[in-house]
Parts: sequence; structure tokens; C-alpha cells
Amino acid sequence: MFLSTNACEGKGECIKQCPTKAIRLINGKAFSCLTCGICFKNCPNDAIFQNIYGGYVVDRAKCNGCGMCMYNCPTNNIHIDDGVVYGICSRCGVCSEVCPSRVDGAEFTREKQINFIESMNILLPSYDDIPKKSNKIKEVTRAYFGTDFDKCIFCGRCSEHCPVNAIDVVLDRDEGICSECRICSDVCPNGSMNKNQIVNKSTCTLCLNCMKACPNNAISVDDFELIVNKINQKPNGYLVSCLNCGLCADLCENGSLVKVDGRLRYDPTKDVDSTHDTAIDHCPVTSLHEDEEMFVYDEFDETEFPALAGFCVSCGKCVQVCDVAKARSYMVASWDGTVSEDCISCGICCEVCQEDAITLNRGTISVDLEKCILCENCAVHCPVNAIPKTTMYKAKIDGGFNFIEQKLCMHCGLCHKVCPYEAIDEIDGNYVVNEEKCEYCGACKNSCPANAFLFERNFKDSIEGI
Repeated sequence: MFLSTNACEGKGECIKQCPTKAIRLINGKAFSCLTCGICFKNCPNDAIFQNIYGGYVVDRAKCNGCGMCMYNCPTNNIHIDDGVVYGICSRCGVCSEVCPSRVDGAEFTREKQINFIESMNILLPSYDDIPKKSNKIKEVTRAYFGTDFDKCIFCGRCSEHCPVNAIDVVLDRDEGICSECRICSDVCPNGSMNKNQIVNKSTCTLCLNCMKACPNNAISVDDFELIVNKINQKPNGYLVSCLNCGLCADLCENGSLVKVDGRLRYDPTKDVDSTHDTAIDHCPVTSLHEDEEMFVYDEFDETEFPALAGFCVSCGKCVQVCDVAKARSYMVASWDGTVSEDCISCGICCEVCQEDAITLNRGTISVDLEKCILCENCAVHCPVNAIPKTTMYKAKIDGGFNFIEQKLCMHCGLCHKVCPYEAIDEIDGNYVVNEEKCEYCGACKNSCPANAFLFERNFKDSIEGI
């Protein structure tokens, strides 16, 4: 809820701007909906829902104007005009923008409580000699095996040696050209291929084991001699690996994948008669997948179930084999919940966060670090890169559908104000979407107090086509 402080002069600017008519004057002071949620609980048509701002919105497509919300409102704030329900706060924050006396009630109350608790220290004896432990988390951390992309040559050596296929490397180079992965050197039975892909002709037996193992088909034979096709070109590409965030373990329905002491552990015997679709679909970097080589056999039903792959088991093999570039290492990521000023309040981060750790505010977000596991799903999907991330993977918006249903629109103009791309046009008092400008970020949809948007959005993998 938003509150008016004692500085309120009763001018009513907040009342004029409120798109849901949720503010009224009582004894010369602005008073608004408490966002207590009683209307939401008592609606027989499920026509009231809580949005990602923490406010409540009436779905006018479901509302039949029965008045149960109005009758149950403890402050008599809800009223119905011409069949339309008004008086419920969506926490859009417009009122606080036009009036300095309006404050966010949740933050205001929390600050008062903290100040009160701190003031209680006056009544308590001093324990200066006893070390104090703060319960407030200032940042969330995650340990993982990561890559220094300034050093990485995208050879794919780490990917080839990863026992669980948790690393995906895409080298932006034509097929048939050596990537310097040195797999040929690893498989040579008598050491005739050195680390620089130079063949010792005197010891080479032409077993062709290197040619068979080469992932890029860069080795050939000409007149009984091995030829490695190399070019002197700076490598470029993508490397995406499991973040060890544990989101897959949280979403695993059968308990076959767990995180113990910061490490992912998997028991395929628990996979019988279940799927991994939820965990796979929500993997932030799409590294999690079903294993193409290992299956679990159910003797009772005589059926096979696929096992999982693509999750980091923290074996450290990738670090060991990256002995030339030294790009892979044990790392620790951290985040204090802050975002850059580029944030456009689109709300995508809130939509994709599976831990419900993000709350959308006007112009920024609030992160509950107690819930955040640093999976970077929010950062991967952020269209303006306002959230820091450690992975090269990026989910980009690839078109969609956006339409304002005029029968539901309240003509408040809030979507027009918040759109960062000026894609909402006002035509003869109606608001319509300009498809040529729309980037399908969703800021308009999330700000709409009438749920008047028909909206869909598609994402594409940033690595596709490389």
C-alpha cells in the first residue's frame, strides 16, 4: 500500500492520477486501499489477482460486478461505477510520483520497525566484548567452475572432457579447421602428436586415432602423412556451462537431483516413472538435458527412462585440461541485488524467477536475498542487461503479440507513460500498440490495472546460428 504522511495538504493530485480510483480524502488527508487482499480472497469469480508489484488487479473479463469485494472491504474503499470495480490499489506507484507526501507503505513500515528495534538497544545492557552476528544478508554468493572469457580460445577441450556434458562450446570457425583442442594429442598412443598439433613423422604409425577423435574433422591423410588444417586467426565463439545454481535440484520432482554441500549430486535409480521436463525447461543456461547414452530400465513395466546430463558435478576436470589457456577455474559469484539505471521495469525478471525472489517496483526491482540462489535467470532474460551475469548465454526477445482490448481498457494512460520504447499511441482517447516500435518487453502489460493486454512473448537462444 501507499500512505500519505502528515505533510499531506489534501490537494488531491494523487487522487487525480490514480488509475483505479483507490484514493479518497478523509478529513483533508489522502487515504487509499490497504492492499490487505480480503477482496482477493472473497471474490467468487476469481476476478481479482495479485500482480508482480504486490498490488491487486481486477480482471474485468471475469468480473460480473457482484459486489462481494465491496461488501468485504474493511475500509469501505471499493465502489462500483457503471459495472466497473474501483478502489483497489495495484501498487503502480503513480501517486508517489506526483505527490512527495506519498510513500511506499511497505518500506515505510519496515523502516519504522527497524528503527524501533534498534532503539530497544538503549534498554539493554552493553555486550561490547561479545562478537555480533548480523542476520541480514547483504549479498548472495554461488561457487562454480567458470571461465575467464578474455583468456578462453573456445577450443572445446573442456567440453570434450566434461563427464556429464555440462559445457557447450561453439567456435565461430568453419568446419575442418583445427580448434587447438588437443584431443588428438590425448588419444595418440605413442605421443607422436604434440600439444602444438605438430606430427612427429618418425614415430607416427598412421593409426588414424587422432583423425577419428578430432571433433572438427581438421585432420586428413595425404600420401601417407597426417595433415592438420590450421589457420592463424584469433578465435571467437561462445562457451556456456552449468552455473551450479541448484535450480534444477529445487525443481526436480522425484528427488533424483540434489545439491549437497554446494555440489550437485544425481541418483538415476530414482528416475523411474517420472520426467525431468520442469527442471530442463527452467535451466537458466539450457545446459541441463536428457542423457542420450544412459537409460534407467524399469523391470516391472519393461520400459526405459532417460537419465539426466548437463549439470556440473564439481569434478574439476575442465580446469585440469585447460592447462594452456588456463581460462577455467573455481570461481565465486556474488550479487547484492542492485541493478543498473538501465532497468525499464518490464517485469521479465519477476516472471522468470522460480524462487519468487524479485518484486517489481517503478524504475527498479527489489530482491529478497534470502530466497535468491543466483541462478541468473533474471539476468539472462533481462532485455537491457540491467542485471549482472557471469554466463555468455543470453535469451533474446524474438517477437510476440501485443494488443489492448478496448472493452477492458480504463483509459488511464499508465501503459503510455511507462513504455520505454514509446510504442503505445494515443488515438482519439484510446490507447493502441504500435507494432513497429514494440519490443515486447511487457512493461505495459505489467503496469495495466485493468488487465486489458493480450500479450505473448517469444525468446530465442543468442547462440543459435553461430
